[in-house]
Amino acid sequence: MRHISILVPVGEVSVVNIEGTFQIFSEVNTLLQAMGKNPLFDVQLIGISKDVSQRNGRFSISPDLLIHEVSKTDLIIIPAIFGDWQKNSELNAAFFPWIATQYAKGAEIVSLCIAAFFLAKTGLLNGKQCATHWRFANEFRNMFPEVKLMDDKIMTEDSGIFSSGGAYSWLNLIIYLVEKYAGRDVAILISKAFMIDIDRHSQSPFIIFSGQKDHEDHLIKEAQEFIEKNYTEKITVDDLASRFAIGRRNFERRFKKATCNTVMEYVQRVKIEAAKMKLEKGGENVNEVMYAIGYSDIKAFRSTFKKITGLSPANYKNKYTKMAAA
Repeated sequence: MRHISILVPVGEVSVVNIEGTFQIFSEVNTLLQAMGKNPLFDVQLIGISKDVSQRNGRFSISPDLLIHEVSKTDLIIIPAIFGDWQKNSELNAAFFPWIATQYAKGAEIVSLCIAAFFLAKTGLLNGKQCATHWRFANEFRNMFPEVKLMDDKIMTEDSGIFSSGGAYSWLNLIIYLVEKYAGRDVAILISKAFMIDIDRHSQSPFIIFSGQKDHEDHLIKEAQEFIEKNYTEKITVDDLASRFAIGRRNFERRFKKATCNTVMEYVQRVKIEAAKMKLEKGGENVNEVMYAIGYSDIKAFRSTFKKITGLSPANYKNKYTKMAAA
């Protein structure tokens, strides 16, 4: 039987991650037993404190065991932990050597949403792929440049370490793990029972691009603001470098360092974000939106739109205008 350790960190954590994960793996056992098979999982809550208060005392979680009582586990699941990353690390420092030791013994590790920040503190993510909530992608990159962040992915798997993207995409990762350990047929049944879309792989359609301005390079901030105000016009790197009286190569280097995008990637993302907002309103067709944001080549527009959002403009329009109507 595979031992699953769902961590109960100190601080403000996602109670939904903890209870939902426990419920899904427990339901797999129930389903297997109903089919005359043996249960697969021994699921326990593991902590560093006997009682963990949550949401200003609204909830209290009592772990089954403390970490020193678990010498060997097979799968460690880290729920999202909210608030100050540094403070969370200090409050839960005892987990780090235990996680590293268990990984060295062969345990697999799962981080859900922004738990990637917590896991990255162990150093185990260095050189590996990882996902987290798209809202915190730039902050994560700045804090952990050694990690290969895949900010468009709903889930990643690399060398026995799994991670999920933003918010409720953790459900897709848990279903993926059910499929990995219990088989596709069981995963399909569980996905139907909990009404989870089993084959969703990208968080790109949900990303809202608001510009990466959490940096101190004021010249680059001015360039970003210029792009955002003039995105319908033709903008080139040479024009921007000239406008801000800086050499092209130096400008490109500083822009990439500050925003994690090349200049033209940034221009494209600003244009596509404007297109998304227009398509969501539903008043204009795809061609009208294309011209309104400064594109004239429908093939180029569709290609760029799909690259950034994971959907064609028409599919994006249908998806969100239907949701708005509903």
